Amino acid sequence: MRADLHTHSRYSDGLLTTEELFIRAKKNNVDVIAITDHDIVQGVSDNILYAKRVGIEYIVGIELSTVEKKKPVHVLGYFTDESYKSDELNEYYRDIKRKREIRARKIISNLKEYHDINIDYNTVLGLSRGIIARPHIAKAINMSYPKYKHNYIFENFIGNECKAYVPSCELSVQDGIDLLRRNNCLVVLAHPVLLNSVIKETVLRYDFDGIEAIYFLNKENDESNYRSLAKNRNMFFTAGSDFHGIVDDTKHGDIGDVVLSGEDLSVFTNRLKEKNDAILTK
Repeated sequence: MRADLHTHSRYSDGLLTTEELFIRAKKNNVDVIAITDHDIVQGVSDNILYAKRVGIEYIVGIELSTVEKKKPVHVLGYFTDESYKSDELNEYYRDIKRKREIRARKIISNLKEYHDINIDYNTVLGLSRGIIARPHIAKAINMSYPKYKHNYIFENFIGNECKAYVPSCELSVQDGIDLLRRNNCLVVLAHPVLLNSVIKETVLRYDFDGIEAIYFLNKENDESNYRSLAKNRNMFFTAGSDFHGIVDDTKHGDIGDVVLSGEDLSVFTNRLKEKNDAILTK
């Protein structure tokens, strides 16, 4: 069994529909995928049908946007029941959607001020199908300025350290962990290799259930270091390609480029089952 536990669809900033995600996973010999769209869970009933149709196991997930000292930290949640439907999370989905729309307008304004780049908010909105994210802004820039490709736009205009950048939320890491735990998730630190050095040690001390030790952009020794950290902290670890499917995007992998398998996957699935069993016996 091969599992990719970090993928994105059109509901956030991915290119493919969820149905297309399952088809691609099957084509790439992946047996299990988690769909972890940014700050939203949608289409679960349909996803269950798509997964069954193509013969893929499906885990309902989410990737929360949080901050530590104004630096971004992404936190993955893997649901063990249907709490993704909870009133609290539905309110969160609505609130973050509104805040991301405000953020998009600020980024668009900053692009004009700092880079003399003019794009229209309605164009960006039209490119999104659930929540507005930076890839939608990058696509709008590319449409108006074809000489700028996806990676260049992120590296020079809207990346985390760029002048036009605006954080996506003000949810603290601890508040994000608490939100996911209240809604019966296993909580995993996403791509620790991407953490800003200013906050890295602080973030690694939070009480996560697991860590994404196997990640598409890991360099030499990163995986072994995070595996060791997980073992020392009694955490499990996961693997994710962070698939988005966007043209000219080399910052994310294809489904199955990195996978969790064998005993490592069994540890993760057992933890999901144990948490679900604990919920049922409350």
